[in-house]
Amino acid sequence: MEQKTFKPTDPHSFSQPQEARVKHLKWTSTIDFSTKIITAVASWTIESIEDADVIIFDIKDIKIAKVTLDDDQPTEFKIAERDSILGEALAVMIKPYTKTINISYTTSPGAEALQWLSPEQTAGKKFPFLFTQSQAILARSWVPCQDSPSVRFTYEADVTVPKDLLALMSASNPQQKNETGVYHFEMKQPVPSYLLALSVGDLQFQAISNRSGIYAEPSMLQKSVWEFADLEKMISGAEELYGPYQWDRYDVLVLPPSFPFGGMENPRLTFATPTVIAGDRSLTSLIAHELAHSWSGNLVTNATWNDFWLNEGFTVYFETRIMEKLYGKDHAEMLASLNLQDLHNEIKDLNEAGLHADTKLKLDLDDRNPDDGVTEVAYVKGYFFLRSIEEKYGKDKFDTFLKDYFYDNGFKSMNTEGFMTYIKEYYQKKFNIAFDDQLFQSWIFSEGVPENCPRPSSDRFKKVDVVIAGWNAEQNLDKSKAGDWTTQEWLHFLKNLPDTLSQQQMQSIDNFGKFTQSGNAEIISAWSVIAIRNNYQRMDPVIEAFLINTGRRKFLGPIYNELIKTEQGKQKAKVIYSKARSNYHFVATNTFDKLLN
Repeated sequence: MEQKTFKPTDPHSFSQPQEARVKHLKWTSTIDFSTKIITAVASWTIESIEDADVIIFDIKDIKIAKVTLDDDQPTEFKIAERDSILGEALAVMIKPYTKTINISYTTSPGAEALQWLSPEQTAGKKFPFLFTQSQAILARSWVPCQDSPSVRFTYEADVTVPKDLLALMSASNPQQKNETGVYHFEMKQPVPSYLLALSVGDLQFQAISNRSGIYAEPSMLQKSVWEFADLEKMISGAEELYGPYQWDRYDVLVLPPSFPFGGMENPRLTFATPTVIAGDRSLTSLIAHELAHSWSGNLVTNATWNDFWLNEGFTVYFETRIMEKLYGKDHAEMLASLNLQDLHNEIKDLNEAGLHADTKLKLDLDDRNPDDGVTEVAYVKGYFFLRSIEEKYGKDKFDTFLKDYFYDNGFKSMNTEGFMTYIKEYYQKKFNIAFDDQLFQSWIFSEGVPENCPRPSSDRFKKVDVVIAGWNAEQNLDKSKAGDWTTQEWLHFLKNLPDTLSQQQMQSIDNFGKFTQSGNAEIISAWSVIAIRNNYQRMDPVIEAFLINTGRRKFLGPIYNELIKTEQGKQKAKVIYSKARSNYHFVATNTFDKLLN
């Protein structure tokens, strides 16, 4: 079986879409919780150039039973040698008139995208649960696909699940269980493979508006609906800023605690961590972030994972503007200030690890796992780069630009160089403003944060700074001054404490903020790091329980990293990890297996 050689357009995909590309997926599957296997047929409608004789798919640990063309004509296929990061290339022989490829297969019980939870790992404790996490390149472990963000397709699916469970996808969704356990889905807008999503569990739905609502396990539903009461206001606010929402519905699925991210922007069905259910609506900027992805990322998508900042930098900018519109400028500035602090810490850590090049916006992740690029650099340095343009040339101009950028490039992919060309031409033509190449050089292609980075300023944080200064001077904390502090103010307080504190000081601070008793995951995570650093043993059982019952990588990383700084802490971390690991998704274990050997 001969194969032409094309230069791959994406370093993280074997597919060669310039020769033959997928356009539509019909997916028929059965979900088996007893074996932790999906048995499926992926029927792909394709398009190819005139002399194409092969189409290439990405797969990883998938067992191919058979491959046929069109109406079940047999064909040759070949699976290349396995790459530890990318998996395998599946090459299928095609004819000039081939329209459909039918791939019958089963997933592996250890498929990296799939997390199978036992009933004990759910809130309800009665039924098992399954969810997928396809970003960045894990879709290939549950659907043979051209697993590059530059390849878009529409899809439909028929999914069979146990009759007492509900199936949901990143598509048109049912709102209640049916008698058959067979569910049909359609996604009419073209999406890249990393936005393929499936979840199966004991789930219920409640509407927030006529186009938005919440799915959750029954015991979590009312809390979640209360927490996300402003969902429709967020969608309407986003539309006022940057144009119509183009995905029909916007629903949120609150997952069990092992979900490795804060949220995942699967179109029509954002997956969200239960760690944002704080009971005071203080962490809902996460939902604003995932909603903003409906424009930046889902609508205009990074062409490769080296351009990841185009998805995330734009989204943090948009999220911050939504929060400003709903809750005021000072609230948005608090979020931006905390983000900037996190960015400086991340850059320090990357530099200490010798990963200086990872502090650039344009990444070089060739021969690396694209998850290595999921740092505050893409998110927060990207945000401040866009904010620097907004501040220099005016918010009105930047808003006009963004609205047109999303409209002109909707349902397409964009790389860094394409973005630079677009914004330069746009500002020149529309506003007669010429961008200096140095702007792009200093922000996109240089390490670290430029000198002219915008500096957010919050009046509320200034008042917190007065409390911290008073404590530094007199060791006195007045509870009345923190009466109405939000989560963000408490985080600012914690992040600006001295590194070294005595046991008496730790106790005094704990009495002031009641941090050890907190039910807020952001607070617990920040306080845990301080407690470990200062050997505040009262937090030990809280830290262990938090690490075992939380799968969100953002919270786990700082705690495990702080624990391993001492020999005693390292042993403690390994003991806790051995108990916690089965609750984590592959995305988390892939990070922490390396960290903890």
